Amino acid sequence: MNDLYVNKLDRTDRDMIMSMIPEKARVLDLGSGNCSLLADLVARKQVVGFGVDIDGESLVDGLSSGISTYHGDLDEGLSDFPDDSFDYVILNQTLQVVKHPLLVITEMLRIGEFGIVGFPNFGHWRMRLGLLLKGRAPKSPALPFEWFNTPNIRQLTVKDMRDYCQREHIKIIREHYLFGSSWYQTRLLHPYANIFAHIGLFVITRIS
Repeated sequence: MNDLYVNKLDRTDRDMIMSMIPEKARVLDLGSGNCSLLADLVARKQVVGFGVDIDGESLVDGLSSGISTYHGDLDEGLSDFPDDSFDYVILNQTLQVVKHPLLVITEMLRIGEFGIVGFPNFGHWRMRLGLLLKGRAPKSPALPFEWFNTPNIRQLTVKDMRDYCQREHIKIIREHYLFGSSWYQTRLLHPYANIFAHIGLFVITRIS
């Protein structure tokens, strides 16, 4: 899969997340990389942005853009952040690469009122068909990596995420899924999201 198409998926992620965040919200981006999403949110929505990433070098761009950053490992928790510090905590394309995903989700809902969780859907039909017919590590537009260079250490599906939220009494506010190059709310395509969605994007919160 060529890098151009992967980047196109990244841009659609960004556009959808941008539409979810209200103006002047307090936003924390976990796995923020160079903080480009936060920089756009600050410019367009005047949010108060804060980025966290394990790669200190990638945070330099965020600092140069005036974004507050924190060099830290999500797998060690977020104890430096007090409860209810943010309106929205973003965890996009990061859940599948952390060692302790349940800790990360628990922490993001402790420090934020709402969480936005985006991930590639390992239940996509190309993943299933590739393993069934070719007998090799499968790939999809959102998961173009080979087995030896993939950053992903967790394989979760749309259904896995829904089941986890139900088990842990986490409320799902909205669900959005990328089918091809278009986003849909799963309320309209509920039976098919786990098979045809490249990417899932959940807005979640604690049940009080």
